[in-house]
Amino acid sequence: MLAIVRAMERGKIKGAEVRVVISDRRDAKALESARRHGIEAVWLDPAKAASRLEYDDGLAATLREKGVTPSSGLVVLAGFMRLLSPEFVDSFSARMMNIHPSLLPSFPGLWAQRQALEYGAKVSGCTVHYVVPEVDSGPIILQSPVRVEEGDTEESLSKRILKEEHRLYPIAVRLFVEGRLKIKGRKVAILKK
Repeated sequence: MLAIVRAMERGKIKGAEVRVVISDRRDAKALESARRHGIEAVWLDPAKAASRLEYDDGLAATLREKGVTPSSGLVVLAGFMRLLSPEFVDSFSARMMNIHPSLLPSFPGLWAQRQALEYGAKVSGCTVHYVVPEVDSGPIILQSPVRVEEGDTEESLSKRILKEEHRLYPIAVRLFVEGRLKIKGRKVAILKK
């Protein structure tokens, strides 16, 4: 989240603003970071919702209040580890992105770096993708490889992948804001300026 905010502040993403940062964790660092950058930060307590769908309805209502709707805006998942209902995901079709610490479709879900090391992968990396109801299965926007080095641990590999995530995610957001992403089936075309 912070990498995207900083890219906007530095003029690398023009014509966009972060309307709100929402977390399902009261103590999320992203909330404090957002406030430091003058962005409204909202904690939505999952314990107050009777179901995932009710929580997602509250999430959608909060987004609408801030001017982010399924027909305008972009929902950017950054460290939001909560599974979203198919209804919520479908309502923001082609307007919700996520980043994953592997070269999808390899190693989806949790502990992607651990999966890569256990599998003996020589290359890992990160993927920015559109969100669909199935976990880590949406059309791929951008990917960046990260070499798995001899003696890597989950922590050392994660650190190098995170550095790439911070570089790659703002680029994907910029391309979206510039209207340069076009989904064609499972593929995302990047249009020239």
